[in-house]
Amino acid sequence: MSRYARLFERLAAKREAAFIPFVMVGDPDPAGSLAVIRTLALAGADALELGLPFSDPVADGPVIQAAATRALDAGVTRRQCWEIIAAVRAEFPDLPVGLLVYANLVCHREPAAFYADAARAGVDSVLVADLPVLEAGPVAAAARAHGVAPVFIAPPNADADRLRAIAEAGEGYTYVTSREGVTGADSMLRRDQSALIAQLVEFGAPPPVLGFGISTPDQVRAARAMGAAGVISGSAVVRLAAEGGDLAGFVREMKEATY
Repeated sequence: MSRYARLFERLAAKREAAFIPFVMVGDPDPAGSLAVIRTLALAGADALELGLPFSDPVADGPVIQAAATRALDAGVTRRQCWEIIAAVRAEFPDLPVGLLVYANLVCHREPAAFYADAARAGVDSVLVADLPVLEAGPVAAAARAHGVAPVFIAPPNADADRLRAIAEAGEGYTYVTSREGVTGADSMLRRDQSALIAQLVEFGAPPPVLGFGISTPDQVRAARAMGAAGVISGSAVVRLAAEGGDLAGFVREMKEATY
């Protein structure tokens, strides 16, 4: 059984949802990045979603773009990113670790080489943000060949055929976006995704996790009410880390809202 399967089975038995923070690997530098990730894990994050620095993160808003820029400006290399992730895996052997990346990072060499590196570092899943499920066959096959779960985005406007394809192709979890556009913290959830989440469940998709704009405990509770098995919070976490805020306190507060 995969780490994700064990996690969601355990949480479902307790009627809890998963709280999954996102941060950029290498931001602001390798040592600082590892310290931030350790703080998130030790404070009670159920899983981690990590970005790799990239010069053109088209699905990300200004907060996460700035994090990528800080890491690139610090000279963080891909090898250092894998080393940071491997250190996290060694310290937290049961914690699911996913990547949210872009197709250029996966395909600039053969996808198999990228997934081999990811697997060696201890990565459980990879979501390629700009690769739709209907075009992902060879990349998803490379992921599975290396024991890495391919994760797909279910956008708000997805029809039944697309949701069925996501359910059939995805593993680990399903990333349900709370709205169109790019990442960024919101004061409230703009759309009720209960019907979309119910369809994914009906089609047997991996557990639906809601992301984009999640920044408050009330939003976590709203996501749970929609049927989400978890939430991902990115911009709020990245901003708090950059400002030297109370990351551990934020994780605990958000996790408490999943009960």
